[in-house]
Amino acid sequence: MPVLPQYATIAAWLAGHAPRDAREAEDIACLRRYMETFDDLLVRDNIALHFTASSLIVDKTGTQTLLCWHNIYKSWSWTGGHADGEADLLAVAVREAREETGAVCTGGRLLGVDILPVAAHRKKGRPVAAHLHLNFCFLLQADSTAPLAANPEENSGVAWFALHRLPEVCTEPDMVPVYRRLLSAL
Repeated sequence: MPVLPQYATIAAWLAGHAPRDAREAEDIACLRRYMETFDDLLVRDNIALHFTASSLIVDKTGTQTLLCWHNIYKSWSWTGGHADGEADLLAVAVREAREETGAVCTGGRLLGVDILPVAAHRKKGRPVAAHLHLNFCFLLQADSTAPLAANPEENSGVAWFALHRLPEVCTEPDMVPVYRRLLSAL
């Protein structure tokens, strides 16, 4: 079956991306099947699975990464968020990076594609069921000397870290292998 038309931009990103390992290859194969089957992956109305975009933000030297202290996961993590109807996942990643850090980001090389489990939780006082994020992570660049601003709805801190420390400062065990794979793609 062909990919549904609303996912043409996403399919083009996938066509130009070489998986880094067997897990990413399997995630991409599953993602293609989902894009042939579900017509609502760009919105959270699909409560089981939907598209998200994240970013690994580095400074101009490529030695530091900008991370947020995530309020739900209680961990330093990448920036990112839901597509909310937008098929241009790079635009979503750039928008989310700005909203969560105050940083102006440029770039946009696709680093990784993952299907990520999200545990049931509460957001803004409401329950959110366990579901899957069909996530595209992009490499972005920001000025490490520019002012930063946390977004209290999403995070309670924003800071630059030495890039190699990313797996060390992350306290989400499921994300450490994802971050290690992304670092190997740089």
